[in-house]
Amino acid sequence: MDASLWFAAFIGALTLLLALRIPVAVSMGLIGIAGTAVFVSPRAVVQIANIAYSQTWSFVLVIVPLFVLMGEVIAISGLGAALFRAAAIWLRRLPGGLAIGTIAASAGFASVCGSSPITAATIGAMAVPEMTKHGYANSLAAGATAAGGTLGILIPPSVPMILYGVITETSIGGLFLAGILPGLMMAALLSGTVVLQVLRNREIAPPITRHVSLSERMKTSAEALPTVLIALMVIGALYAGIASPSETGAFGAAGAVLVALVMGRLGGGVLRLALEKTVRTTGMFMLLLVGGLFSSFVLTRLGVPQEISSFLTGLDVAPWVIIVMINVLLLIMGMFLDPLSILVIVVPIFLDTIVGLGYDPIWFGVIVTIQIEIAAITPPVGLNLFVLRTVVPDLSMTDTAKGAIAFVIPMLIGILLLMVFPEIALWLPGLRY
Repeated sequence: MDASLWFAAFIGALTLLLALRIPVAVSMGLIGIAGTAVFVSPRAVVQIANIAYSQTWSFVLVIVPLFVLMGEVIAISGLGAALFRAAAIWLRRLPGGLAIGTIAASAGFASVCGSSPITAATIGAMAVPEMTKHGYANSLAAGATAAGGTLGILIPPSVPMILYGVITETSIGGLFLAGILPGLMMAALLSGTVVLQVLRNREIAPPITRHVSLSERMKTSAEALPTVLIALMVIGALYAGIASPSETGAFGAAGAVLVALVMGRLGGGVLRLALEKTVRTTGMFMLLLVGGLFSSFVLTRLGVPQEISSFLTGLDVAPWVIIVMINVLLLIMGMFLDPLSILVIVVPIFLDTIVGLGYDPIWFGVIVTIQIEIAAITPPVGLNLFVLRTVVPDLSMTDTAKGAIAFVIPMLIGILLLMVFPEIALWLPGLRY
């Protein structure tokens, strides 16, 4: 049976199971087990169990709950919201200053979190009401917040990058460093999009004339300083090579708990709630990883990735054409699947192709991460859109989706820049690894 038919059968089976409202991770696991038993060998089912055990037992995965805990503590304790207050005060006089402040705060919070939804929820709960109170259009307020939230998985730490690193056996530390400059570039592109929108229509973001005293600026900045210091120490330790990603995760989680404790922010069951959310997020991550390993095993045994790689690398076209084709596929999948599911499905299939074309897996990891950022804000299944509707019930889905779509263009421009100048992603890892 041809590889394309096997791949079509896989997508068809996955689509059917998803239509039956079976979770993605469970669907992929069932396909992997059934496909292995029927098309490979019933005895081979034991092999995928062994693979799943060996991968999930890996010590490197301890980084997931540590970084998730760090982000949850900072989010639930209110330390993350201080970033928005500080950014909003310092940037308020720019065109669309509060929206730019939201993106800047999201970038700052992303450096102590690893999740796009958590970033959007933490910053959005304060930013959207504040913007609408000052007369900002709902679409701009929601769009800037949803798009800013996507930075949570590009600027390290990043849960999707950890998953990508495990699947591809790529250095997680290298992936984290590779996300820094593209993350800052993406924040600048998103902020530039806000400015352009406001310059075209001043009514969507009226200027703020309220005077803010220097003492108020200093007080607000001081509240945000602990979170900034935690982020700088985590990234600094990783870049300097004095700690591994797992060690920096432990340091960051301990630092977040200690800072929240010293500032009196751990009362009211904050730590317990943070731990509960960490367990749920880690469980979801591990289930997706196992499901992805199951389906990847059967596809590999059937020769799907190998034949797709041979076909694509054998095409008489420039390598960038194939990269564009893969990106178009990712863009389409992002409209219908959640971000982590896209990563688990696509990466094992196209990794051989990427390597065969001479591209760096770390660079491709950043490209895929930006693509699943786009998936988080594109309807009908944009996760950040639904998160914002949850934390800000007054928003309509129409305004939220309309505002978010405007920020897809700068994200695509970011991918284009990375294709033309891959050094943007590879320069920092090249210095360290």
